[in-house]
Amino acid sequence: MPNDFAIPVRGLDHIVLRVKDIDNMIAFYGEVLGCPVERRQEEIGLYQLRAGMALIDMVPVDGKLGRAGGAAPGTEGRNLDHLCLRVEPFDEAAIRRHLALHGVEAGPVESRYGAEGEGPSIYLLDPEGNTVELKGPPAR
Repeated sequence: MPNDFAIPVRGLDHIVLRVKDIDNMIAFYGEVLGCPVERRQEEIGLYQLRAGMALIDMVPVDGKLGRAGGAAPGTEGRNLDHLCLRVEPFDEAAIRRHLALHGVEAGPVESRYGAEGEGPSIYLLDPEGNTVELKGPPAR
């Protein structure tokens, strides 16, 4: 029987990263990428950072939630391929200056396709080796 129902997805609500060093990761996502801590539930090991309309949840691998996920992420077992944060305006020079102040290297700006279409993006690594893409607005 055909199903004409489509789940009405509006966007990403949150992602969850399992992390080894919660303080370092909160500092990176907060200070470097501008995602402040919105909520802490230390008793279960859950830290929620605001990323625009979405959240980036972090669970330390040695906490209650983190232990349920098995071994810590590493070279042979990553959490995800990458996460993408939508950035506007996309000022490459300003982004590179800001990253450099925090000792973060980034790859070349390339045009990539995202939720809003083709536009500039740049890849970098967070302190635990997760790839983060900063994506600008679609090209006109």
